[in-house]
Amino acid sequence: MTKSSATKAPLLDVRALNRATLERQLLLRRSALSPQAAVGHLLGLQAQNVKPPYYALAARLDGFAPERLSALMADREVARIVTLRSTLHTHTAEDCLTLRPLVQPARDRELGQFRGGLAGVDLGLLAGLARELVEAEPRTMAQLRQALSARWPDADPRALAVAARCTLPLVQVTPRGLWGRSGQVSLTTAEHWLGRPAGPAPEPDAVVLRYLAAFGPASVKDMQTWAGLTRLKDAFERLRPRLLTFRDPNGVELFDLPDAPRPDPDTPAPPRFLPEFDNLLLSHADRGRVVPAEHRGRHWQGNQAYRTLLVDGFLAGVWKLDPDALVVEPFAELTRAQRDEVTAEGERMLAVLHPQSPYDIRFGTVVPRDA
Repeated sequence: MTKSSATKAPLLDVRALNRATLERQLLLRRSALSPQAAVGHLLGLQAQNVKPPYYALAARLDGFAPERLSALMADREVARIVTLRSTLHTHTAEDCLTLRPLVQPARDRELGQFRGGLAGVDLGLLAGLARELVEAEPRTMAQLRQALSARWPDADPRALAVAARCTLPLVQVTPRGLWGRSGQVSLTTAEHWLGRPAGPAPEPDAVVLRYLAAFGPASVKDMQTWAGLTRLKDAFERLRPRLLTFRDPNGVELFDLPDAPRPDPDTPAPPRFLPEFDNLLLSHADRGRVVPAEHRGRHWQGNQAYRTLLVDGFLAGVWKLDPDALVVEPFAELTRAQRDEVTAEGERMLAVLHPQSPYDIRFGTVVPRDA
């Protein structure tokens, strides 16, 4: 596309992008989708910790109960596996077996960081041995290190375990990930756990269409950020005749599905309590459609992400659960009406996820950004 033609594409301002993305993310209004269908539509849920997928669906689905997602996990209809951006996600069984092959190049790059500790190690042999080990019985990473070190005593034990994780599609077996349960991280292959072989990696074009349905309108760099991949431009170019194009306030070209919803920018957006690492805040190269410039970086401290609050569709604060209270810490003063709406949404979230716990709802003091 030439620069002149790009400038003629319709402009989508920040609020238009915000409302479109919220609608795709099931955050503008709660959806009647089942938890399994929602996980599939969203192409997975960030799951570095156990609880975030449950909070993510509680914010998005009408009638959600955490036991419903937990039952899907126990029945092996969804599972926890490292995929997008080389981080742990909860995916449908189908996506566990297909999206992981798509993002394998990112796992290969990660493995490259440990080559120094793998001198003399045949990676094909390692993958075969690791598969035998975890399919005989689920293993922890410590158990994998120990078993693989017995075969390659001169290699770095951590590098050996990482190599197993990068070369094989390893899922975390239950009870890890179940609501209200605990369990150490034990791993087996996706094929073994789900009872069927992995499919071939899907064509990038098909995943582009799914990404736009869940995160669009979006640029090539946006999708590359979401997937942790590079060189996706060719897929967008092949699809260009089937897509609409827009431009953002910075002139970046955006692609979208012709029949995808793009609500009026003035559509009301109710408050939402999101978990740490929610994909809404991680899946675009430019996060300005959700994160105002004045709040950029305020929901992180080092490698720690805070649980986030949306007000009027944008990042407006963080929240936490103390032993006796849901504590909301806004980044700026909220109006009385906004506080009432946030309180009502907090009460709803607590009723869904913590019905037996008598939490109060408290608003913390607004702390200036540079304090």
